[in-house]
Amino acid sequence: MITAIDTNVLLDIFLADENFGEKSSMILRRCLQEGALVACEIVWAEACAVFPTSEEFAEKMEILGVSFQPVDRRIAIAAGEAWHAYRQAGGKRTRVVADFLIGAHAKTCDRLLTRDRGFYRKYFSGLSILDPGQALSTKATTTDILEAVKESRSS
Repeated sequence: MITAIDTNVLLDIFLADENFGEKSSMILRRCLQEGALVACEIVWAEACAVFPTSEEFAEKMEILGVSFQPVDRRIAIAAGEAWHAYRQAGGKRTRVVADFLIGAHAKTCDRLLTRDRGFYRKYFSGLSILDPGQALSTKATTTDILEAVKESRSS
């Protein structure tokens, strides 16, 4: 099972979001147990921006087990088509093309881990979505999840 991960879930974990950090951590662990986690270059760029150095960001992504998987021409075209449909339907520029690239990339995977399920369901029909907001709460901290993932990968 290959799960594409959206920026909002990574930021929940990296920034220890009060509302979604624990839930995002829990569902990320479940995804790792079920297979691979991947993120396209848009997600990497957006998430990297919250770290003081790119090295620290890369280390955290490695600990989490998230692999870099860039978009290709086919994915870029699918994103452009979805963006066009959105704009033709009167969609405002509150959605940027990066969101469409993330969605088109996720369509090449088995599912997308995101809190933005309504948007992705509307413009990427058939895309399986996991929403951390629907996960059960735990008492795990950001440090707990990073350590647990690191331990599970080394055993």
